[in-house]
Order: sequence, then C-alpha cells, then structure tokens
Amino acid sequence: MAGKLDELLGFHEAALRVRSQRQQVLASNIANADTPNYHARDIDFKAALQVALGQAKPGENRLSLTDSEHKPEAGIGGEAGVDMVAGVPLLYRKMHQGSVDNNTVDMDVERNQFADNALRYEAGISIISNQIKNLLAVIAG
Repeated sequence: MAGKLDELLGFHEAALRVRSQRQQVLASNIANADTPNYHARDIDFKAALQVALGQAKPGENRLSLTDSEHKPEAGIGGEAGVDMVAGVPLLYRKMHQGSVDNNTVDMDVERNQFADNALRYEAGISIISNQIKNLLAVIAG
C-alpha cells in the first residue's frame, strides 16, 4: 500500500520540495536587491526535479573539465566550490539592465518568478489534497 501511495503522491511531493527550495533562493534575491555586487540566482527546476525523482544524479548537469586549462566552476560551497540547491548547481540570472553597484537583481523579474513559483506550489498542494480526499472517500466506501 505504501508503494502505491508513493507512486500516487511521489511526483507532487518531489515537485513541492524543489519549489520550496527555489522559493528560498528567490526570496534571497529579493532580500539582497540593494546589496552591492549581489548577483541574482535561480535553479534549473527541471534538472532539480529529475534529481529529486531519482532520474538524474546530484551534480550530473555540471560542466565537464575536458582540458587541463579549464578551471573548476566558481562558487562558495558544495562540491568543487559550487553552491548546490536541490541537487543542482545554483545558476546566475542574466542581467536585464545594468546597475551602478553591479547588482543584477531586477525586482520586477524576481517578483514575477516568486509569484509564479508560489502559485505553482499552491497548485501542487491542491492536487495532493484532492488526491488524499479521493483516497479517503474510496476507503470510507
């Protein structure tokens, strides 16, 4: 029975976990909107979901060092100095508009991404809630 529940709810549970971690990254971007030299970050949701579902290994989507002149990816933590969230490296968001203090946070983009991610999280919660209600209705007969 537990295996069937995992099959039924596993995908949505993994998606919610990744969305929650992404929301923290987006909130960090918003919190650092006025920090000089701060670079907005995000994760590749599709790659993170594949890792969460066991379809890819953590760090599998990283760059390869194919030449002795290649340098490891720059970062602060994680393997080879790369910040990892949800099993994938944090990516830097492309700058839409330059700033004097070298900060790449565009509040319009961040607010839109934050709201979109929050709506998708809520949709995931609703789907899981409905699936559980349906299961309880079947059990109750």
